[in-house]
Amino acid sequence: MNTADLGLPVAVPSTALFTDQYELTMLQAALRSGSAHRRSVFEVFTRRLPEGRRYGVVAGTGRVLDAVENFRFDETILGFLRERGILDEPTLRWLADYRFRGDIWGYPEGEVYFPGSPIMRVEGTFAEAVVLETVILSILNHDSAVAAAASRMAVAAGDRPLMEMGARRTHELSAVAAARAAYVGGFHVTSDLAAGFRYNIPTVGTSAHAFTLLHDTERDAFTAQVDTLGSGTTLLVDTFDVTEAVRAAVEVAGPGLGAVRIDSGDLLLIAHRVRQQLDELGATKTKIVVTSDLDEYAIASLAAAPVDAYGVGTQLVTGSGHPTCSMVYKLVARADTEKPGAPLRPVAKKSMGAKSSVGGRKWAARRLDEAGVAEAEVIGTGPVPAELADRQLQVPLVSGGKVVAREPLDAARDRHIAARAGLPLSATQLSRGEPVLATEFL
Repeated sequence: MNTADLGLPVAVPSTALFTDQYELTMLQAALRSGSAHRRSVFEVFTRRLPEGRRYGVVAGTGRVLDAVENFRFDETILGFLRERGILDEPTLRWLADYRFRGDIWGYPEGEVYFPGSPIMRVEGTFAEAVVLETVILSILNHDSAVAAAASRMAVAAGDRPLMEMGARRTHELSAVAAARAAYVGGFHVTSDLAAGFRYNIPTVGTSAHAFTLLHDTERDAFTAQVDTLGSGTTLLVDTFDVTEAVRAAVEVAGPGLGAVRIDSGDLLLIAHRVRQQLDELGATKTKIVVTSDLDEYAIASLAAAPVDAYGVGTQLVTGSGHPTCSMVYKLVARADTEKPGAPLRPVAKKSMGAKSSVGGRKWAARRLDEAGVAEAEVIGTGPVPAELADRQLQVPLVSGGKVVAREPLDAARDRHIAARAGLPLSATQLSRGEPVLATEFL
C-alpha cells in the first residue's frame, strides 16, 4: 500500500488554524485597505545556521504541500473565528472560499542549504500567501532541524544502520514528523508505527526492560521472546548483569541469535566485552545494537567499537540541541496595484542588528569547482549567469494552486545523500565551524 496516495491530512481535516492570529488580522486590514490582492512574493530563508553547524538540510517539503492543500476554512472553523470576534463578516466570507491558487518554488526536499538560501518562494496575492506563513514555518523549522541532526548522525555512523526511536520524547504528532525527517536525513527505520503507516518508513521493535521484569527470570523472558519472534530477534541484555544475560541469550536462542541490545553503561567498554563473549560462545554473527541517549558525538566515539547499529531518540527529535532552524517568511516583492500584470518591485525590512532582509524575487544556484565540488551558494535577483543556468536549485512545487512535485520519500533521502556528497569534505566534520559554503549575492 502506498499511503501517500490516501490523501491523508497532516493531522486534522484542515490546517487552517495552524496559524497565528495576526496572519488573519493582517488579512482583514488588507482587504479593507484594498491592498489584499496585490501580487506578492514571500521567501523562506534563515539568516544563520545553528551555531557550529556547517550546512542545513531541507526537510518537510512534502508535508508543506499537504498542509497547503488542506488549508481550508469550513463552517466549524469560521464559527470559531466569528464567536471569538477575531474577524469581521467580509473577511469570514472571503475565507470561506479560500484556496491557494498561486505558485510555490523551493529547494527540493533533501537538498542542503546555507544562510540566505531562498529555501521556498511563495507567489500569489498578498491575501492568499500571507496566511500560509505560520504553518509553512512550523513544518520547515521542525523537520529541517531534525533532518540536520539525522544527517550529522548518519555521517558519524558511517555504514552502520540508524534506528529512530524518539516518539516518547516529543509530542505525538511531532514524533511522526520527526521520524519522516530523520529518514530523509539518513536514518533507516523507525519505531513509530504511525510514521510507518503514514509515510511507508520501515519499522522495527522488539522488547523493553519491562518485558524482562514481567517474568520470573531473565531466561524466561528471553525464551518467551524467542518462541514468539524467532531466534533472529534482538534481546535486551542490560536489565541485570550483562555477562549473565548474554550467556542466557545464546543458550536460549542458539548461535543464530540475531542481535543483543545494550541500553546503559559504558557502551564502548561493554560493546567490546560483549563482542568477545559472543564470539567465544559461537555467536559470531550476532549483532550488537546500542541505544542510551546517543547523539552524533557519542556515535562518533563508538566508531572503533564492535557496534553494528544505533538507536537514537531524544537528541534526534530535538535537533541535537537545535530544535529549530530560525527560518523566517518575508515579503520580498509586491505589485503596486491589483492588476494581474502589474510589475513587482523589491521590498525589504531595514532594521538595526542582524534582522534586515534582502528585497527582490531571488534565484539560487550552486557553483562548482573544477573537481565538481560545490564552492559557493550564489543568489541573485537579476538574470541568471549562463554558467549557472543548469545549476539552479529551486524547482516548481505548486503551480496555479496545484501540487506538481510529489515524490516518494526515498527520492528525498537519496537526494540528500547526493547533495551532502557534493559538498567539501569539511562539511562532514562534527567539530564546530562556519558554514562550509559562502553565500554570494549578485
